[in-house]
Amino acid sequence: MPEVQPGSGMATDIAEQPAGFARLLETPHATAIATVAAAVVARRPRHVVFVARGTSDHAALYGAYLTEIRLGLPASSSSPSAITVFGARPDLSQALVVGVSQSGGSPDLTEVMRVARASGALTVAVTNVPGSPLGEAAEHVIDVAAGHERAVAATKSYTAELQALLMLIEGVRAGDGALPADERAALAALPAHAERVLADPTATELAARYRFAARILTTGRGYAYPTAREAALKLMETCYLPSLSFSGADLMHGPLALAAPDVPVLAVVGSGPGGASMSEVLGRLTERKADVVAIGSGDVPGAAARIAIPALDERYAPLLDILPAQQLALALAVARGEDPDAPRGLKKVTATL
Repeated sequence: MPEVQPGSGMATDIAEQPAGFARLLETPHATAIATVAAAVVARRPRHVVFVARGTSDHAALYGAYLTEIRLGLPASSSSPSAITVFGARPDLSQALVVGVSQSGGSPDLTEVMRVARASGALTVAVTNVPGSPLGEAAEHVIDVAAGHERAVAATKSYTAELQALLMLIEGVRAGDGALPADERAALAALPAHAERVLADPTATELAARYRFAARILTTGRGYAYPTAREAALKLMETCYLPSLSFSGADLMHGPLALAAPDVPVLAVVGSGPGGASMSEVLGRLTERKADVVAIGSGDVPGAAARIAIPALDERYAPLLDILPAQQLALALAVARGEDPDAPRGLKKVTATL
């Protein structure tokens, strides 16, 4: 029996993401998401509350940006401990509460969903396990259909959550739950884009450059900020590399002092307003001679390297931007002698109370 190589499971999970993008657009999944979107339209919530942990919390942050920018509704992140530890019972009767969890198995998220539904909220679970406790607690369930993940570190379930949230929110914006034709066409192009991004060896080749890094910074603004946070988490959980993530704006308020020639900076730079707003911080990083690697569609003056991403509307870019960051985490972990499929001390399902 051939020996299983460290990281082979994560590599397989990463490679399956183009197929996952196509799968969610297939009739049964797209129709199910449209049905939930129509239910949201009918309820007309006044605000949206997301509840999630870990990787899924970064997907939820992306959902919050979409909600405020595309729907014009205020969005917030729930603090589960307010309910599970302190016994709070907030009035969520006019809210849409969206629980995002790959496993749907964490008790605190399930309890928030139960309390929210009891208070009169419209509740939706976005999960890779629709029959999970979270799914059972919610009124509506969206199956992200990512399939079984081999590695502990989430990859394909994360991008599936992003796409499901995008389809849900754009369906709500359309007014009848169904994706408009232009949105569907843009999403239909993602699998081919993803194949090309994954075929680029740049991220994997950078592992040799950063094998002995002591820490790393990640940054982005707007839709790119969740990607920066998720990239940092992937590097921490697979490589045990201290990784600090800041929005481009927050980086200017003090943490910029951490930037130095021996500190790699992974900058996610979109092709729209969010990317344009990164120009000042990128200039300041260049002044400090920081070792910047840019993920994006355009050249970044002063960057040591750039991982090219197709020029897309910034709403879609997060589904592609994270792919090379996943590849970097995988390659860097293996280069440092670790097995990213089974990070020490971690399990696939983290049950927080």
